[in-house]
Amino acid sequence: MALPAPNLDDRRFQDLVDDAKRLVMRRCPEWTDHNVSDPGVTLIETFAFMTDQLLFRLNRVPDRLYVKFLDLIGLRLLPPTPACAPVTFWLSAPASAPLTISTGTSAATVRSESTEAVVFSTLEELVVQPCSLLGVRTAPAGDDRTTDHAEPLRMGVPFQAFGAVPAPGDALYLGLTDPVPSCAVRIDFRGEVDGVGVDPTNPPLRWEAWDGQSWVRCDVSDDTTGGLNGNGTLVVHLPAAHAASVLDGERAGWLRARVLESEEGQPAYSSPPVVQALAACTVGGTVSAVHAEVVENELLGNSEGVAGQWFGVARSPLLAGAGSAVLEVSDEDGWQEWQQVEHFAASGPDDRHFLLDAVIGTVHFGPAVREPDGGLRQCGAIPATGETIRLRRYAIGGGVHGNVGSGAISTLKSSIPFVAGVSNREHAQGGVDGETLEQAKARASVLLRTRSRAVTAEDYESLAKEAAPEVARVRCMTAGEGDVTAGSVRVLVVPAAPQEDGRLRFEDLVPTEGLLGRITDRLDEVRLIGTRVAVEPPLYRGVTVVATVVARPRVDPDRVRRDALDALYRFLSPIGGGQRGTGWEFGRAVQAGAVFGVLQEVRGLELVEDVRLFGANPITGERGAQTARLELEPNSLVFSFGHQVRVERR
Repeated sequence: MALPAPNLDDRRFQDLVDDAKRLVMRRCPEWTDHNVSDPGVTLIETFAFMTDQLLFRLNRVPDRLYVKFLDLIGLRLLPPTPACAPVTFWLSAPASAPLTISTGTSAATVRSESTEAVVFSTLEELVVQPCSLLGVRTAPAGDDRTTDHAEPLRMGVPFQAFGAVPAPGDALYLGLTDPVPSCAVRIDFRGEVDGVGVDPTNPPLRWEAWDGQSWVRCDVSDDTTGGLNGNGTLVVHLPAAHAASVLDGERAGWLRARVLESEEGQPAYSSPPVVQALAACTVGGTVSAVHAEVVENELLGNSEGVAGQWFGVARSPLLAGAGSAVLEVSDEDGWQEWQQVEHFAASGPDDRHFLLDAVIGTVHFGPAVREPDGGLRQCGAIPATGETIRLRRYAIGGGVHGNVGSGAISTLKSSIPFVAGVSNREHAQGGVDGETLEQAKARASVLLRTRSRAVTAEDYESLAKEAAPEVARVRCMTAGEGDVTAGSVRVLVVPAAPQEDGRLRFEDLVPTEGLLGRITDRLDEVRLIGTRVAVEPPLYRGVTVVATVVARPRVDPDRVRRDALDALYRFLSPIGGGQRGTGWEFGRAVQAGAVFGVLQEVRGLELVEDVRLFGANPITGERGAQTARLELEPNSLVFSFGHQVRVERR
C-alpha cells in the first residue's frame, strides 16, 4: 500500500468558481448575470481551471519541500522540552567534609524488560556541606525574645519544645553550625511522649528555614517522630537560599519548627513535647535535574571565514529549556563565548551571535544581505578563517515519557564516592514531545498572519506556546468572555503534568512563577499598545462521580471497578479528557448523561444503575450538593476528585 500523500489544498475547480462568484456578488453587486453564457463567467472558469492545475501540482510537493517553504517564512519546528524534578543524593554516612556533586551527574529510573531507563542529568553543581547542632531556643507566639536551651540540653536537662498549652506561633529554633543550602538535614529527636493530642500522620507543625530575607517552608520526609510526639528521626530539606543569621546574639544557620493553626478535622497539641536530646547532621543534598543527557566539548569544525556558514551537531534534536547550548570560538585570546539569538535582524557586523536549529541540529552564523544600493550588510560577526568552533555544552533528550512519578528516579548511572543512593520526592513534570510536521503546518497560518504580533485570541495562544513549549494547553479569553473587561485579554495556562491512568495531583496543575513570567514577558513584547494581558492558571472545579454499576456474570467485579474508575479519571481530566481526548473543554458543563456513556463502554459491565454528580473543592475536599449538571465558568476546567464506583452482581 502506497504512503498517503499530503493534501495541501483540497479546493477543486467548482469550489474555485463558487468562491469567485461569491466575491463578485460582494464586490460588484451590479453584475447579476452569473450564467455560464456570460463572458465574465467564462473568464472565471478559465482562471479556475488554471488554478486547479496549480493546486494539483502543489499537492504533489513532498513534505521535505513543504518544510523548506515553512523555513522560508521563518518557521522552525519546536524541539522537545525536558521534564524537570528535584533529585536528592543520599550520603552513605553523615557528611564530615564538603562533598561536591558535579554538573551533568546522571541518575535514572529502573530499566525493565519492556521499557528503557529514563535518564536525568543535573545542570548545576551541588555542594553538600556538613553541619551539627549549635544552638537550641524556644519562643512563644507573638514574642521576639527567645529562651536558650543549648547548655541545659548538654547537661541532660529536658525542656518543653513549646508553651505549656501549645498555641499557633510557638516555635522551636535549631541553630546549625553553618548554613547548608539545598541539603537534607537529619534531626535526631529523643524526648518524653508528652506532645499528645495530635495526629502523628498530620501534625499541625511546619518546619521553616531562614533564607536571609524571610522564613521559607521546608519539605520534611521520613518523619518517625509523629510531629515530635515520640523518639525518632526526621529529614528536613533546606532551600537553596539558606543563609546564616543572628538570633538573640547567636550566629548560626537557623531553622525552626512552628505550631500551626489546626485545620478542620486536624487535632491540635494538648500538651507540648518534652525534649531530652537533639542532634543534627547532613545526610544528603537536593538539586534540580532534567530528563536530558549533557554533551560537552563537541568540536564542530574550523571556520572558512565566509558569511552564512553553518555546522552540523553530532546528536539531535537539542533540548529547549535544558540549559541553552553554549558555543565557543577560539582566537588568539583563547575560547570566546558567543550569544545565541532567534534571528539576525538586529545583529551588527561585530556582534558575536549565532543561531541554533535545535530540531535539525545545525549552528548558523550571520549572513550577508545585499542592500538596495548594491552594498552588503553583514548580520552578525563571522569567525575568522581557521578558528575552531565548538559546543562547550548542550543537552539532548526530553519528551513526555520523562514525566515520571515520585520515587521513580532511583539508580545512579555512575559511582560517586560517599553517595549511597538517589531519589526524587516529587513528580517530574514539564516534559513535552517535539513539534510534529502536522502541528507546524497548523501553526504556519498563524505565523503568516501574526508576524510576531498578538491581535486575535489565536495569536496569543500560539505565541504563548512558542514562549513555553512545555505547557499542555493555552486558552485566551477576550473581552466579553466571562469577566474579562474591554481592552483586556486573559491567557489561561495549563502545565504539562504527569498522569497515571488519567489521575493528576492538583498541585501539579498550578504553573510555576517562572513559567508564567516567561509567557508574560513574551506577550508583553507583542501585545497591541493599550491591551492589558493577564497570564494565570484556570479556575479548577472539582467533580466527584458516585456510580452504581452491574457487572456481567463470571466477571471479576474488582477489575470492573478499577476499569470504571480509570475511565472516569481519563474522561474528566483537564489535560487528556473530554470527548476528543485532548483535554476537557473550557467552560463545558459536566452532565450525568455523558458520564453514563463513558461507563457503558467499560468492558465486562452490563448496566449502569445510577450516576450522581457532586461538586467538590479540590483544595479543601469539601463536597457540594448532588446535581445532574455541573456548570462551569468560561475560565474553568474540570478536575476529578475522589470518584466512587460500587459494583453489583445479579
